[in-house]
Amino acid sequence: MTTSSKVAVIGLGNIGQAVGGNLAKSNTQFIAADRNIEKAKEFSEKWKAEANDIPTAVKNADIVVLAIPFGTMGGFMKEYAADLEGKIIVDPSNPIAPAESGGFKKIIGEKESAGEINAAFLPKGAKLAKALGTLGAGTLSQAAYQTPEQSVLFYATDDTGIDAQVEKLIHDTGFEALRIGGIDQSIRIEVFGDLHEFGALGKLVTLSEAKQKI
Repeated sequence: MTTSSKVAVIGLGNIGQAVGGNLAKSNTQFIAADRNIEKAKEFSEKWKAEANDIPTAVKNADIVVLAIPFGTMGGFMKEYAADLEGKIIVDPSNPIAPAESGGFKKIIGEKESAGEINAAFLPKGAKLAKALGTLGAGTLSQAAYQTPEQSVLFYATDDTGIDAQVEKLIHDTGFEALRIGGIDQSIRIEVFGDLHEFGALGKLVTLSEAKQKI
């Protein structure tokens, strides 16, 4: 991220609040937006962020973190396509829903990934990074700025030209960043994937440990 880049966190559910809170801890200036503007204002007062409605946040940001449910992302990108043109879109979504027997189930095909599906809706010139979704919200918040070694958040993108900005964003949330490849590798860092907390990895890892896994 350049010094002039502006980050917007869209959606203040569990993940959005964790990401925003972590950014605030590093004194990173960001926009907080939610369908409920009062929620955005309350959150922004707590973390000294800038509260906007969603259209304004999308328009004013350079990097848009879409902390919204997987099933709404395609529609969101279509609705705001004009204002998302040329911007970096960060997708932390996981394609899951509560299972009847308890826990969670995947709501797309076993070999499908949210990242690849969402990439099909990418507005003109926009660049997608699958990131910030490899840990549960509780861990994402609690494990930030871990010492003596920070834990890793994996990311994937087809555009290596945005690696520096995505890694800066991840660092500003209190984690080390490690690229695992293109969007076709997204399934590895989504729930049930081999590099997700709720998958085969099953735990936090440091950078040296993570490099052995990819």
